[in-house]
Amino acid sequence: MKTSRRGVMIAAGSTALLPRIGISASDPYDVPMRGDVRIIHQTDTHANALPAQFREPSQNIGVGSAEGQPPHLVGHAFLNHYHMKPGTRPAHAFTFLDFENLAHRFGPLGGFAHLKTVIDTLRAGTGPGRSLLLDGGDLCQGSGVANLTGGLDMVALANLLGIDAMTGHWEFTYGQEGIRKIIAAFKGNFIAQNVFLSAEAGMMGKPAFDQTTGSVFEPFIIRALGGYRLGIIGQAFPYVPIAHPRRFTPDWRFGIRAANMQKLADALRRKHKVDAVLLLSHNGMEVDLKLASEVSGIDIILGGHTHDAVPVPVLVRNAGGKTIVTNAGTAGKFVAVLDLDLARGKLKDLHYRLMPIYTDMIKPDPAVSKAIDTWSAPHRAMLGEKLAEVDDLLYRRNNFYGSVDQVIMDAMREEMDAEIAFSPGFRWGNSYLSGTDFTMGDLLSETAITYPMAYTQMMTGASIKAMMEDVCDNLFNRNPYYQQGGDMIRVGGMNYACAPRRSIGHRISDMALDNGKPIEPNKSYKIASWASVTLPQTGKPIWDIVAANLKRKKTIRIGKPNQVKLIGVAGNPGYAA
Repeated sequence: MKTSRRGVMIAAGSTALLPRIGISASDPYDVPMRGDVRIIHQTDTHANALPAQFREPSQNIGVGSAEGQPPHLVGHAFLNHYHMKPGTRPAHAFTFLDFENLAHRFGPLGGFAHLKTVIDTLRAGTGPGRSLLLDGGDLCQGSGVANLTGGLDMVALANLLGIDAMTGHWEFTYGQEGIRKIIAAFKGNFIAQNVFLSAEAGMMGKPAFDQTTGSVFEPFIIRALGGYRLGIIGQAFPYVPIAHPRRFTPDWRFGIRAANMQKLADALRRKHKVDAVLLLSHNGMEVDLKLASEVSGIDIILGGHTHDAVPVPVLVRNAGGKTIVTNAGTAGKFVAVLDLDLARGKLKDLHYRLMPIYTDMIKPDPAVSKAIDTWSAPHRAMLGEKLAEVDDLLYRRNNFYGSVDQVIMDAMREEMDAEIAFSPGFRWGNSYLSGTDFTMGDLLSETAITYPMAYTQMMTGASIKAMMEDVCDNLFNRNPYYQQGGDMIRVGGMNYACAPRRSIGHRISDMALDNGKPIEPNKSYKIASWASVTLPQTGKPIWDIVAANLKRKKTIRIGKPNQVKLIGVAGNPGYAA
């Protein structure tokens, strides 16, 4: 089925779909109810309990039919598409343009105490029993405190926010027992239709939500709101055992499982007689767009994983009608508000806003502020230790280069005596302005995972190229079902060229060391890396290596960033720098 990439407006008058935020109002977050039911959606907060800076990408390149379509728009192309003016609050929230100047002007965004105030305001405006708060996953990972508590600090905050249901991704990196503890502490429902026991685990009677089907988690929930019935299906990240060590989830099998999702959507409508079906997804937006074209009966997909802040939903047509696809950004910067006009068995209209959380305009909730302080108090001395002063803007999110990762790789090369260094293309991690202190807590917000060990090994030039081609195909394969999210692996000590539009095996070229010597296919090179997915490593955690390096230098200054020459991207609206 053909995918329509135009903004969705189901019925005339759905002006809330336009990216207009009335920041001059006395309370811009007191949004009048414009429907029968209100859904509030957040995703990919990555344990950003406190307000943070997060620079949006200048590289979010789409290929094939995705080129120039949401979410693959950056900078001025993004502003033009959504009719935003440069230099404004929305321009700062949604793009990288003039980031440092506007960051100083408008301050950080997000933070759970501020989110709580906004969410309470949004729910109060609906009246009792007419709203749901949904979290799209990656709630419990991304900070030092979350890593130390197994994500339980963020579950406590989620309960204070009043999250009704969530799905997961990085939560699974705490292991099967770890995620069971998260679910036990969570007052809402953890839902995921696409995780099943392996055949062996099923025969051994390993625990599952449904022993007959082998479904590990509750696949969906039904809620009566405003006189209507809503069905919400959960979709966890489909590629957990590929993107992360399989040893964390040995008994569970993941996947997109579109056929099973179709059965659930049909059952919700025919058997359970719901009036609307929502999918709470951690697929990534390109996967959601394709899934929406193949599975019918889902009214709205509340998307996450790829960290795309998309202010206007995308309408996708399929065999059963149409599905609306949204994506609500990352780092606690945004909250999405969906007011649904309903009839029996039908979504009539949708009024949508993706609202940046400007902390200077919001009074933080004192109970949430106290809880954040309580959870962090035992670790305050460690988290607050100053490592260095920031001299260059630090950020991560970009297809090919992030200055945060350059700092990590430079430290690995120096401390571990390696010619080349690699760092994963994680999309989480905050941004830091020049002239500020960089603390251990800041470093952990870029590195805090459960498999952080750094290591060295020898690799031939041919092996390095093959590995890079494989990762690049994950990012630019024209079939979204072969995209697993994340950005290109970062490379330190080596420069190269990449042609995103080409096929696997033909994208990476011109590989050369910093000294200009070409990488030879049959020659071996000492590489340093961290976060091994395949084998457990026994070295030091990456944060210890980087911390030692920064404390010695005292200043974070990137003298010679490694370069990626991009081929064939001129004029691509997803490429600005």
